[in-house]
Amino acid sequence: MDRDKKISCVILNYNDAASTERLVRQIYRYPVLDAVVVVDNHSTDDSLSRLKAMAQELDPEKIVVLKSRENGGYGAGNNKGVRYSYEVLQMDYVLIANPDVEFSESCVIHLARLFEKHEDLGVAAALMEDPAYGEQKNGWPLLGFWGELARTGPVCRRLFRPLLEYGPHYFEGKKAVYVDAVHGSLLMVDAVKMMECGGYDEKVFLYNEESILGFRMLEQGYRSVLLLTERYQHRHSESISRTYQNAWARQRLRNESALYYYRHYLKANPLKMLAARIFFQAVRLEIWVCSRVLHVL
Repeated sequence: MDRDKKISCVILNYNDAASTERLVRQIYRYPVLDAVVVVDNHSTDDSLSRLKAMAQELDPEKIVVLKSRENGGYGAGNNKGVRYSYEVLQMDYVLIANPDVEFSESCVIHLARLFEKHEDLGVAAALMEDPAYGEQKNGWPLLGFWGELARTGPVCRRLFRPLLEYGPHYFEGKKAVYVDAVHGSLLMVDAVKMMECGGYDEKVFLYNEESILGFRMLEQGYRSVLLLTERYQHRHSESISRTYQNAWARQRLRNESALYYYRHYLKANPLKMLAARIFFQAVRLEIWVCSRVLHVL
């Protein structure tokens, strides 16, 4: 890859200094990374002091610790790190990583090479491996209102999977494929294009950020790629589950974010918004019933 291009890694922390420290210690010596930017998203524990101490111990010139004045959610926190990487550190590419991932230097190098080969590329990601679910094809198409709504229902998502996702043939025999959106646990963005599209929508606290970013990139004429020859490990929703341990609360956040996406990006009319709210009530009832059954068992 072109070593004139500078790469930073942004890690967003909220009350999870242990995971963030583990990841920083793993990656800060990677020569391909010119900086590691840790954003503490206004943690309520001792995360900030722990992370600052770690940066001083390891490499205060390479590791930067920033503090958000408030917890504005996933998008706002990561935007802060991306903006700092671009405006202050003058980075060309930014790797956005959850604290609960593991990735190799090779993965970073090969993601960066994609941007050199594709001038219209705004976002790139590698295949995700999850301890519970195995290898994931973590790229998906953006659909219209009814398709996106069906994707939010556990039953509908399984019944209509062939219509809602890329089929297996889409990935067979390929090294990389274009997708509309990629999973947010680990992705690389072109810093200039990320700024041009407005970054993450900071009005969304959690969930649907990836689809909105993909939507914004496409609006600006930029593409997303899923690299099939590199992988990373993701301990699925470890940080989120630690913060929002109640399944009902997590589902409410998902629904609120989905409604925002439908209204502001898919331009859903009032009748469609009403249909979505009714559908979400049915999904919540399904989750409540399942949780009660599991509790009894």
